[in-house]
Amino acid sequence: MVEIRAVDASCHDAVAELFTANNTVAGCGCMYFVLPNKEFSAGWHNRANRDRLLAELSERPPIALVAYSGGRAVGWCAAGPRERYARVLRSPLMKAREPAEDGAVWFLPCLFVRAGERRKGVAAELLAAAVGVAREHGATAVEGFPYVGGEKRATGEAYIGTEAMFAAAGFTLRARPSAKRVIMRVDF
Repeated sequence: MVEIRAVDASCHDAVAELFTANNTVAGCGCMYFVLPNKEFSAGWHNRANRDRLLAELSERPPIALVAYSGGRAVGWCAAGPRERYARVLRSPLMKAREPAEDGAVWFLPCLFVRAGERRKGVAAELLAAAVGVAREHGATAVEGFPYVGGEKRATGEAYIGTEAMFAAAGFTLRARPSAKRVIMRVDF
């Protein structure tokens, strides 16, 4: 059993530690879908992306949820209004979206579960909690663009989830924009 919390300033130290769990999350700092490529790339090796994330933890609405086990952060789910994720909005996968919804529809672009905590349902609990937090903050829907199917993915690909994981959390198929990715959605 994990405890899920929407991030705020009180999560700073736990999130900072979580985002040193491996080189990918330390470099990304969950900024890939937020920043322009040049700025994102410049922040990869000096941890500027992670530092920017830590500076944004107290934004409202929250920008993510954190899963804790035994007082330690073990998982992360980025979540917020679709308009926050500029790279998502430019993605060919999302070209069929309704731009007028970008402020009201929340998007879940990234999930991370610490090694040793995977395959325990943490990601599923994060997805379910993200839906609840989005609803509490007035979202009209929540979307993600996971991989098709449900097979296990390499760690570097697993961060967007799978169709089966999203379906188990109550998301329904909205579109199949590519052979590898689907748009999944929960409407309120």
